[in-house]
Amino acid sequence: MSSESKVAIVTGAGSGVGKAAALAMLAAGYRVVLAGRRAEPLAAVAKESGVSERALAVPTDVSDPASVRALFDAAVAAHGRVDVLFNNAGVNAPGIPLEDLTVDQWRNVVDINLTGMFLCIQQAFRVMKSQDPRGGRIINNGSISAHTPRPNSIAYTATKHGVMGLTKTASLDGRKYDIAVGQIDIGNAATDMAQRMATGVPQANGEIAVEPLMDVDIVGQSVLYMANLPLSANVMFHTVMATKMPFAGRG
Repeated sequence: MSSESKVAIVTGAGSGVGKAAALAMLAAGYRVVLAGRRAEPLAAVAKESGVSERALAVPTDVSDPASVRALFDAAVAAHGRVDVLFNNAGVNAPGIPLEDLTVDQWRNVVDINLTGMFLCIQQAFRVMKSQDPRGGRIINNGSISAHTPRPNSIAYTATKHGVMGLTKTASLDGRKYDIAVGQIDIGNAATDMAQRMATGVPQANGEIAVEPLMDVDIVGQSVLYMANLPLSANVMFHTVMATKMPFAGRG
């Protein structure tokens, strides 16, 4: 299928990486369902794209099973199918010692970053295995933290390690339905969440250091590359990062 006939769902589409991916897909001809907790940012992304007729905003709480099902039902009602899910929505917890992290803070990160990703994968399977032509592609947003943690990041890091498990298992389970599942691991894209890198963040050796950032549009193009692959090929893990950020060795 050409990109002009494909339908994509992007979660966390109102800002940051999700916005960059949604804009890249819309520019390439996709019909994109924009999911996020607040309607206003989704509407702003649709307007910014210049092709708002191909953008459908569906306010969604990915931690709520009923809300996720409603998202996929809305996509199918509008477009008849779902070809790509960019499973992107995520949050962080305060960068505090793990012994000071509250259970509510822990649960909020787990509910969105891990359970939310599972719920979206589950609904994508439900739709993709039954549509004609059958199949589709799921791209999970992992993180550099799916491989190597930062100090004081136990909730975020644990969930991103969990995302890797979701990716591997869903990739295996999706084969029989022609569903390809991969993961993009992003390091230091210039988003609101990452702006603190420019002023200095804790390092593994206890120092505070400024870290380089890369243009978030590069991530959007990376997602688009993965989305455009034929279902006979899969990028299972794709790492895109600021070249000089600490990752190899974290120092």
